[in-house]
Amino acid sequence: MNYEEKEFDNQKVNLQTWKKIIKTVFTNRKSVILLFTFVILLGMLEAITPLLNRYAIDVFFEGKDYSTLTPYIIFNVIVSLLFGLSVWGFIYQAGKIEVETNYILRKQSFETLQRLPFSYFDKTPQGWIMARMTSDSRRLANIISWGLVDLLWGLIMMIAILVTMFVLEWRLALIITAALPLMIVISIYFRTKILKGYRKARKINSLVTGSFNESFMGAKTTKSLAIEEENYQEFISKTQELKQASVKAILFSAIFSPIMLMISYVVIGFIMVRGTNMLLVSALTLGTLYAFIDYATRFFEPIMQIARILAQFQQAQASAERVVQLIETKSELVDSPEVIEQYGDIFTPKYENWEPIQGDVEFKNVTFNYVDNETVLDNFSLKIPSGTSVALVGQTGSGKTTIINLLSRFYEPISGDILIDGKSYKERSIHWLHKRLGYVLQTPHLFSGNVMENIRYGRLDATDEEVIEAAKAIGADEFISKMDQGYYSEVGEGGNKISIGQKQLISFARAVLADPRILILDEATSSIDSESEKIIQHATDTLLKGRTSFIVAHRLSTIVHSDLILVLKEGKIVELGSHKELLSKKGAYFDLYKKQFLNEQMDKAVHSI
Repeated sequence: MNYEEKEFDNQKVNLQTWKKIIKTVFTNRKSVILLFTFVILLGMLEAITPLLNRYAIDVFFEGKDYSTLTPYIIFNVIVSLLFGLSVWGFIYQAGKIEVETNYILRKQSFETLQRLPFSYFDKTPQGWIMARMTSDSRRLANIISWGLVDLLWGLIMMIAILVTMFVLEWRLALIITAALPLMIVISIYFRTKILKGYRKARKINSLVTGSFNESFMGAKTTKSLAIEEENYQEFISKTQELKQASVKAILFSAIFSPIMLMISYVVIGFIMVRGTNMLLVSALTLGTLYAFIDYATRFFEPIMQIARILAQFQQAQASAERVVQLIETKSELVDSPEVIEQYGDIFTPKYENWEPIQGDVEFKNVTFNYVDNETVLDNFSLKIPSGTSVALVGQTGSGKTTIINLLSRFYEPISGDILIDGKSYKERSIHWLHKRLGYVLQTPHLFSGNVMENIRYGRLDATDEEVIEAAKAIGADEFISKMDQGYYSEVGEGGNKISIGQKQLISFARAVLADPRILILDEATSSIDSESEKIIQHATDTLLKGRTSFIVAHRLSTIVHSDLILVLKEGKIVELGSHKELLSKKGAYFDLYKKQFLNEQMDKAVHSI
């Protein structure tokens, strides 16, 4: 988390960040123009009202002249109607801008996340991402839309009132003008304090969000280990820290407004004293004095609003920095401009230029590491003809998953190259490769929805009949048909309504539906019971025929028919050959197979007792 947050430790407001956010707001130009129009109209009407009251006092009450009473009433009615129209207009347009801004920020953030490689999610906490997509974007949209309204209204009000007051009586207007520098100095001081406080609060909030996420995802583990109290205390500690940081920031915000309010009343007091003296010597009319007091009160109201908006913008600054950082995060894994020109990208693919794939795979002197100075593969080479089934065997950390991650271009080699059909896979688009791969994960993930929808993710344009055929091919149709609503049964969030074995069968059906030329099975039978394994093994044997396949093996019994078995150790091939060839060598593979066979026999013996 510190890696993601460290660049926000400074105290300066980043104007470039706000330019980018404001640019998002101006996407809907029509709403912005209408919003400004209604706010300007409201500000002008606010400045007119004291003049109407001044006229009434001087003409009707002091002068006893009622000849203009009817036009005066009509004009007041018109002003009232315009008030209602302007208030309705800016509320409606500000609401539209808030919704649109929130939508665009989340859309841009989600689009960026779709482009980012595995490496980004490896080092970025989920809580950090969730906080950017939810609370930060919502806070920004709210403050920007309504903040712009109040800021613009306040500025227009202040300018209009200040000009009017100088026209009416410049000596009284100078009293208000003299107080402005002091208010500006106070605003700058509190702005810095509030910004620092809310930056710290937002940083801690990311940790709290991450803790929420871990608690939900690990609920079963928490219950099984009986560590609810420990988790609770850890969470309380984080939220207490967030509370303290937030309260400190709120304290400065709370002090800011009363200080500004106190200064405004002191200035109004000076105006009342000076104005009364001028009234007594007939240098000022009663209506003008009333208008000045009214204007002074109205003048400081927008200053209070602007002060409040500045405080809110200090809060939003921290959110803005983080949202913009997410949106502008550059992927470490990108296609060259030439490749994009020919093949398109993930959102605008040029399918007409995509070549078919045969399935020849070659690793040429590939070196790779996840962390500096910790090499996983070193000068690794391997050539696999199309249609070959390859099993990868070895202890944890031997490089099995790394090989298939590189083949899938979830990562790219530090040096060396990977060829598909004799051509570097960097010369084709990432999306081209991913659309031609079938990938079944060790831990299958299902999306909220029904079984039909989850299988159809393998090929979104597939018909219901094709989905059902894929399920039958993999042996999943039998258990699906027994569910309450068959293929339209809900699987729950993450597939929590069905067993792990059933989830794996659905993920297999998804891969079958995609009909890939290269198929990757990453420990795909590790979570499946023996009965389900038999079903999958039979379907897999049929599925692998004619396809290039890479199987990361957990149970060696599932790879005995593979064309080629690679035994890996520390990123190097220590043995390779067919099942029979490797057993006859009585080497590393023989020892692994014998050990697992004995363990399985012991398990069967124990369960039979």
